[in-house]
Amino acid sequence: MSDKYIARSKAVAARVLGGEMMIMSAADSRLFSLSDVATVIWEAADGRTPLAEIVEQRICAEFDVPPDVAYRDAEHLVEELATRGILSISTQPIAEAVAGRPAAEAP
Repeated sequence: MSDKYIARSKAVAARVLGGEMMIMSAADSRLFSLSDVATVIWEAADGRTPLAEIVEQRICAEFDVPPDVAYRDAEHLVEELATRGILSISTQPIAEAVAGRPAAEAP
């Protein structure tokens, strides 16, 4: 499996409201509510950390799920979020990522 790197889109606004991660697309003002797992992935999407590492160190550590199932589900999730313009996916680290910026801050 080749490494995938993910980064939060700069074209969205994100806030935690009532314990839920809410993301609004600047392109079409659509509002998305992320699940607990999707929120962990969103928060870890710094453009430098491979998805496999996020799954192993964050998802498997916080949720009771086997690594192969967790990776397959995470891969599907990030692809879905990428089609909606919420995440970017690359086979190389993403230099212009919003690394270091808190997830609850609008990019």
